[in-house]
Amino acid sequence: MSKPALAVLLTRHPRKPPNILQTLLEVQASLGFVPADALPEIARSLDVTEADVAGVLSYYPDLRTARTGRHLIRVCLGESCMANHGAKVLDRLRAHLKIEVGETTRDGRVTLERTYCVGTCPVGPSLVVDGDVIGRVRPDQIPALLEEYQ
Repeated sequence: MSKPALAVLLTRHPRKPPNILQTLLEVQASLGFVPADALPEIARSLDVTEADVAGVLSYYPDLRTARTGRHLIRVCLGESCMANHGAKVLDRLRAHLKIEVGETTRDGRVTLERTYCVGTCPVGPSLVVDGDVIGRVRPDQIPALLEEYQ
């Protein structure tokens, strides 16, 4: 994002007291991620330190500093999903996509992440794909499931 465009975004809603999380969420909604080189400008606009901004950015797992693929797949590894073989689902996804957790496929199609408890314990293991929750996922379903997200 250009510096003038970021400046417009940051001045849209003056915050007293500053709301670092809300600002980071707005930047991410606009750009798809929070660029690391934007932290100084965000801090200045909120009259806080860069460390304050970086602390909030690193604390919340939904905030990211890099673009994701066209599709974001998050595997639930909460207790219930793990008890229902969530790790096997994750292993199958890693093998099929040929990436590790936190990586994006070479073609930019899929980013793979882990999450902890999406609130669907009775139907675990669960995936969250582009915000949609899919329950009762079996490892053998992964190839067909991924075909839907071309």
